[in-house]
Amino acid sequence: MASAPPSANLPLFYQDLVPLNSQDHANFHSKTTDRAKWLINQHAVPLTVEEFPQAQRYYPIVFSAGENPVPLALMGLNEGVNVFVSDDGAVADGIYLPAYARRYPFMLAKLAPDAAELSLCFDPTSDLIGAFDEGSPLFAAGEATEATKAMLGFCEQFERAGQRTAAFIEELKKHDLLMDGEVGIQQEGVAQPFVYRGFQMVNQEKLREVRGDVLRGWNQSGLLPLVFAHLFSLELVREIFAKQVTQGKGPVALPTA
Repeated sequence: MASAPPSANLPLFYQDLVPLNSQDHANFHSKTTDRAKWLINQHAVPLTVEEFPQAQRYYPIVFSAGENPVPLALMGLNEGVNVFVSDDGAVADGIYLPAYARRYPFMLAKLAPDAAELSLCFDPTSDLIGAFDEGSPLFAAGEATEATKAMLGFCEQFERAGQRTAAFIEELKKHDLLMDGEVGIQQEGVAQPFVYRGFQMVNQEKLREVRGDVLRGWNQSGLLPLVFAHLFSLELVREIFAKQVTQGKGPVALPTA
């Protein structure tokens, strides 16, 4: 159902990464687009905790499996299915797009494993950045333009949100609140329910056992509302399933006799 971003050297969406600099990319421009081609067939997109309140209105929020779970917005329940993005990359009107997707093709990355600082990089395989005339220039007279500075600021904000997200995950793990998730959906005319696994969710039984002083601290810090946002969002699993069926992207099963 849900999987973490690829464990290879390159993160989800990115085919390559090149550090942006005023010498090699002096004439480069960045274009805007109404097509998010990098989201086509992507069913799970990483989220930061700051996005939970908005994302919970549209997507089930789950956590990837494994020792280092990542919050994920489910844009589909099956691998290769995204019910919010068409085959040509058009995004459904009015939905919230995770910041992880909005920053593409840029991101902050270390240029070397032992580097102390992060550098603004981009995916050179993207058609949104290049030495073309249209779009916003990335540099002017050897200096970063306001557009480049704005993207740098957005990526820096994303990294800070990522640190807060990691702290949130560590708090859940500290209290052993994450468990393997399972959702079963019974479709009319189908003998067996469709069962989705491969993700983690908050264990509500253990949540009820957390000490009152800890819960008060979580409420004051804003952590507790995030937990509830995750739990409430799980009701959307059936809506996503219904969208898949409507779009002809639902799983195939044998009908009842």
